[in-house]
Amino acid sequence: MPALHRITLDELHERRWELLALSSVGAFMAPLDGSIAAVALPAISPDLHLSFSASIWVQAAYLLAMAVLLIPLGRLADHRGRVHFYLAGIVVFTFGSLLAALSMNGPWLIVSRTIQGAGGALMSATAAAIVTAVFPPRERGRALGINVMAVYVGLSVGPVLGGQLVDHFGWRSIFLVNLPIGVAGLIWGWLLLPRGERQEAAAPRPDVFGTVLLGAALICLLVPLTFASEWGWAASRTVSLLVLSAASLAAFVFTEVRVKDPVLDLDLLLHNRLFASANLAALLNYMALYAISILTAVFLEVVQGKSAGLTGWIMLGQPGVQALLSPLSGRLSDRVGSRLLSTSGMVIIAAGMVLLATMPAGVGIPRVVASLALVGLGLAAFSAPNTSAIMGSVGRSQLSVASAFLGTMRVTGQALSVAVLAGIAASKLGRLGGRVLYSGGHGAGSHALALLAATHYAQGYRMAMVTGAGLALVGAVASLTRGAHAAQG
Repeated sequence: MPALHRITLDELHERRWELLALSSVGAFMAPLDGSIAAVALPAISPDLHLSFSASIWVQAAYLLAMAVLLIPLGRLADHRGRVHFYLAGIVVFTFGSLLAALSMNGPWLIVSRTIQGAGGALMSATAAAIVTAVFPPRERGRALGINVMAVYVGLSVGPVLGGQLVDHFGWRSIFLVNLPIGVAGLIWGWLLLPRGERQEAAAPRPDVFGTVLLGAALICLLVPLTFASEWGWAASRTVSLLVLSAASLAAFVFTEVRVKDPVLDLDLLLHNRLFASANLAALLNYMALYAISILTAVFLEVVQGKSAGLTGWIMLGQPGVQALLSPLSGRLSDRVGSRLLSTSGMVIIAAGMVLLATMPAGVGIPRVVASLALVGLGLAAFSAPNTSAIMGSVGRSQLSVASAFLGTMRVTGQALSVAVLAGIAASKLGRLGGRVLYSGGHGAGSHALALLAATHYAQGYRMAMVTGAGLALVGAVASLTRGAHAAQG
């Protein structure tokens, strides 16, 4: 296997808990930033003059950069050193956070978020691979459960911290909070990392053409899905980009089956049923639910007029439950396997989204929290067992590729969730409604327009939640098709 460091496997095994803790720093940072940004969008948008669709790209640009880069970076990390790549990710992510905090306009912020996404890709492509490489199969589910818990702690802290920071220090502070975390994580990792991490001699040639085609397919898919509510579904640029996306994807598959060192080994999908079905379930899972935090925060702040601080506390319901139960779910999967837990989790997520879809505009806080908590319960049941199954279905030489592919499914699902569900939520707003939604209105006429936009948004929000519930049920079916769990040693 490509060595993590120039030390023996026994030494790696002895350091496994330290490496788990280090990898969990990055697992905490990325979702912290995402959940903080969700609460802050209603404050960022009027300051930088962003429409609703443009504000969604504050999130989508981050996810798109990760989706494009995860697999090629995972390929390189397997041969050139996972921990070094992971630490490079912390540096890039922290630098992008600083740029985001200094943003003077929307394009600047979106570019900064893209840089953050590149750093997130470096961390996500390697974190689960590091953990899987140093933990034996009997402890893998537990370890990955703890790693997943760090994700949900970030999601849990994000809304509350973000709301308080926005209310007291302004929206720029939500990006500045990443700086001390990044610096501390980098110093700790550098001290932990033994000198002489070696580069694998047989490193593959980068599949540049395949990477470009994959990126083109994703970009040409996500851009029209995000802006279709403003452009129109039948508009020439919407249709043209979707056709280009399909053509790029077809060319990508054609290229990957012929190139000597493909960016994605399609044999993993064609000849490993567990790997393929569990990744499909992950894609549908995140496509169903990721936009919940963004759209519900807008619902609470714009439709109900709640402050960012209070919204943050309400939003804690989903990630709080996830953080508490993920280690238990991961440990249980070591005993009973992933199929039952992951499939049940998807069904529970669908039930939670149905509850969100049926909320009236004046719904009380307990109903919102309970609905979000049910979604959190489902995601806790799904994530750690599904991750453990995927990582245990490949050999050690493919760990970073498997981690990167799972990460790509996750962030592509998240980006599609933002694009599709946010597009549905905005479907009744139109161009004018999208621009006045965050404004609150000045004067009687403008205020009336803002109220009307909020009413239309509430209708679109319900449609988006119903769509997400349907996607979750399709994901449950996909999860059922997986084979038996057979972990690799």
